[in-house]
Amino acid sequence: MRCEFWGSKAGAWEREHGVALITVLLVVAIATLTAVAMMTRQQLDIYRTANLLNTEQAYLYALGGESWAKRILWHDGKETQVDNLTELWATPLPPLPILGGTLQGSLEDLQGRFNLNNLVSEGKVSPEDVVRLERLLTALELSPSLAQVMVDWIDTDLEPLIPDGAEDNAYLIRTPAYRTSNTLFNSPSEIRLLAGMDQASYEKLSPYICTLPTRTLINVNTAPPLVLRVLASELSVEQTQKLVTERDKKPFETVQDFLVQEAFAGLQVEAKSITVTSDYFLLTVQVEIDRALVQLKSVLYRSPEKVTVVMRGRGGILSSGVL
Repeated sequence: MRCEFWGSKAGAWEREHGVALITVLLVVAIATLTAVAMMTRQQLDIYRTANLLNTEQAYLYALGGESWAKRILWHDGKETQVDNLTELWATPLPPLPILGGTLQGSLEDLQGRFNLNNLVSEGKVSPEDVVRLERLLTALELSPSLAQVMVDWIDTDLEPLIPDGAEDNAYLIRTPAYRTSNTLFNSPSEIRLLAGMDQASYEKLSPYICTLPTRTLINVNTAPPLVLRVLASELSVEQTQKLVTERDKKPFETVQDFLVQEAFAGLQVEAKSITVTSDYFLLTVQVEIDRALVQLKSVLYRSPEKVTVVMRGRGGILSSGVL
């Protein structure tokens, strides 16, 4: 009996020892998993913090690029009253090395585009600008009826233009429903809300339009060929190319220098709609630091006194407001 007692006691001890060992292994496994999870979370927090810091640093560099652009435009405005594509501001800034990454940027003359807010002047529709927009739409193989839709979006009345206008009644039946703006366009992207405007049409039109807060003239020294064609109803592609060729040889110093070109023989162009100088420019700055990529777009207005930011946006989306 004594042997059986000790045998049973030894077996119980072995079983308890085995349970304790399994418990220890479980504790070690849980502790290991917890430690790995904590380390993984810590690494994610470190990466997240680094990305945030790099993004903010890149944005500050972009603002520095904006300040540089403002100085360039300011000095250019003091030196000459003619703006063309041979000037320093029109030369893109190639990727420049900065601490941890690169910075690049470019300036574009927004008065080389058609200003949609010209369609309504002092509360009244501008027939001449409507015709120019219709020419631009036709050249892009888009429906010229979109011109009337745009007028109805920004005019102050609720009566649709005949025959292709669109006021509140065209938008209240949509889901979700909305009304016409009845004020000037804030951004070119706003036209995506218009009746008859799809994404493909917007992408076609957007490189040639702008939505500046004041009435502006088209700068014939910086306008692309398609915008130059809207200046006269019968201006052909070949005649437009001649204008661009002459401009490349020597930028036009005055409006009269432009109007006396052979391409305009027998054609009528309103001198009051064009210019050789500009006040509004679009700055695009792109900064890359490590894994962070920031793009800043700013609309700059150059007055005789200073250069100010009219609109500014990150990621290509502009927001209104003088900043």
